[in-house]
Amino acid sequence: MTVLTPAGPAVPAAGASSLVPVFVRLKLSLLRNGLRRSSGRKAAYVSSLVVTLLLAAGQVAGLVLLRGHAQAETLAVLLVGVVALGWAVLPLFFPSGDETLDPSRLVMLPLRARPLIGALLVSSLVGMGPLFTMALAVGSVVAVAHGAVAVVAGVVAAPLSLLVCVALSRWVATANVRLLTSRKGRDLAVLSGLVIAVGIQFVNFGAQRLGQAGGLSSLEPAAAVVRWLPAASAIGAVGSASDGSYGAAAGQLAVSVLALGALLWLWHRSLEKLMSSPDGSTIAAAEPTRRRAGTERSGLFGLLPEGRTGTVMERSLRYVVRDPKTKAAWVTALAIGLIVPVLNAVQGVGSVYFACFAAGMLGMQMYNQFGQDTSAFWMVATTLSSARDAYAELRARALALLLITLPYTVLVAVVTAAVLGDWAALPGVVGLSFALLGAMLATGALASALFPYSIPQDGAFKNVVPGQAGLAWISILGGMLTSALLSAPVIALTVWLHLAGHQGWLWALLPVGAVYGTFVGWLGIRLAAPRTAQRLPEILAAVSKG
Repeated sequence: MTVLTPAGPAVPAAGASSLVPVFVRLKLSLLRNGLRRSSGRKAAYVSSLVVTLLLAAGQVAGLVLLRGHAQAETLAVLLVGVVALGWAVLPLFFPSGDETLDPSRLVMLPLRARPLIGALLVSSLVGMGPLFTMALAVGSVVAVAHGAVAVVAGVVAAPLSLLVCVALSRWVATANVRLLTSRKGRDLAVLSGLVIAVGIQFVNFGAQRLGQAGGLSSLEPAAAVVRWLPAASAIGAVGSASDGSYGAAAGQLAVSVLALGALLWLWHRSLEKLMSSPDGSTIAAAEPTRRRAGTERSGLFGLLPEGRTGTVMERSLRYVVRDPKTKAAWVTALAIGLIVPVLNAVQGVGSVYFACFAAGMLGMQMYNQFGQDTSAFWMVATTLSSARDAYAELRARALALLLITLPYTVLVAVVTAAVLGDWAALPGVVGLSFALLGAMLATGALASALFPYSIPQDGAFKNVVPGQAGLAWISILGGMLTSALLSAPVIALTVWLHLAGHQGWLWALLPVGAVYGTFVGWLGIRLAAPRTAQRLPEILAAVSKG
């Protein structure tokens, strides 16, 4: 079989057997060269490898100790199912973890999709992820297998479950490669930390509920479904063979085998489409550009006031929508601000005043306002000729933040009160949240002027450039402590009303907190404005290091 290249003569198509060693060497070379780039990268990789080996050894030992336990199969099947789900999701959040995840780098080479799939599949088995998954599969087989037939099924099931996981990951990565290499893909990478944080909260909640519901036996209904889903069905087949249900075992193995074949076929289709279709960005670049007529705002932005205030508010809101780091910070604050009070309320250990946590998380977005501008802050600085201009700039940024934080703070308070059934305390919670939010706007404006720092744009998990971590800690921790002190009058009034038995007057906290928060926020912006106007060169130098 031959492939015609634009260069001229026919070139023999490479077969799968000849491509496999090439791609394995390529994977090892990429790994070796990546470790040579810096000692820090090498130390991080070695540490990750050691942790992975320890976790793999620990999970194998734990599963072996479960051998003979009544719920051993339940746990093993669910663990493999969760790991398979992780293989499907992780490529969407970590697209740059492996350069070979981007097959678009190979489209100019004379390669057919079918042998390329075999080579990529084998090279994908090199790494810490496959090692961890294989250890889990082997440990699961040891924990579940009883009898000669089950052992034979286990010999097939362990590598089969690994292949299903890897093929699933490769298909997801190939089908979404255009997305993963675009700005939206980078946004997903930045948001991965949020997914992990939220996932940990739900895992913690699930573990507590599991302990209250009677242990692993409560998971048997879920395991009964998962054991028929690939790749967990391969481990389920070992358990069925141990119980003497050979027909069910054959059916469960067949499910994983058919799933592997379907994934390879889908991967083949995605790879062929990728290697034969033009890049969408090239098509878009070839089309004539359309310029928006006029300079008037459209959509919801048209509701913003005219002048500097509306312009600055629109710019701040567009940062939230378009800038990956700003978007990640906002989404994290919104999610954690809701999850913490609501989950505590659901567990029956929280208070309605936990809803103030949302105001604290959202108020932190006022800190380091100029850092999100990066080196482009010079364009803002050229428009700030006086303290009055700086006041208008900071006030507009605070108003843009309030457009989101005020309704969301009320929403979190209402949801928490509804879960706990404590409607009497709702006005007081909202008023206290408003006071705290105003205090954080004040300290955030001052911190933005006095302790600005640069936010790097080249790393998904770095929010401070090297050498400025101290500034970030002073800005955030100092501002939070000062905000708590500024909110002390409203906090003291709330405590006094509860201790004195005047719960009927808690509604008064709503107007008091709103007025106090407005005053403190205005005062903080007033004090920050002249300092901002005086320190424009220092602020520009601080935020331009990323």
